[in-house]
Amino acid sequence: MSIRTGIGVDVHPLVAGRDLVLGGVAIPSPLGLDGHSDGDALTHAIIDACLGAANLGDIGSHFPSSDPQYSGIRSLRLLAETSRLIARHHWRLEYVDATIVAEKPTLSPHVSDMRSALAETLNVDLQTVSLKATTTDHLGFVGRGEGICCIAVATISKA
Repeated sequence: MSIRTGIGVDVHPLVAGRDLVLGGVAIPSPLGLDGHSDGDALTHAIIDACLGAANLGDIGSHFPSSDPQYSGIRSLRLLAETSRLIARHHWRLEYVDATIVAEKPTLSPHVSDMRSALAETLNVDLQTVSLKATTTDHLGFVGRGEGICCIAVATISKA
């Protein structure tokens, strides 16, 4: 059996006038993540991890920000398409582990909903998706509340 692991990282700045969406879940916040799509950095990191594991490039090569059809799109739609793409290449998602690095807002009350939304979109059991949130203890751009960073690892096996 062939097993591969991919890593994804995504960072978006926090701005006024946007909803904060992480893992497909709207989180109450005065600031949201800027981006061509809904700015969901968590989902984008998971997409890149899945694509990297399957050696299929990155999010920008499949869903370029220069393409108007992706303007404002829900990132869960892009994740669903990524899941179908890796399946077409005969890969099965075995596990996703991700970390959100954000100073504010407090994300722990939303982790369960995010895991559920991601697992449902990926069409996998809830236990296949691990998600954590942490801070930088006020260090760097994340600590100053200027942005959010997300890191993900995806493990796939040959279907």
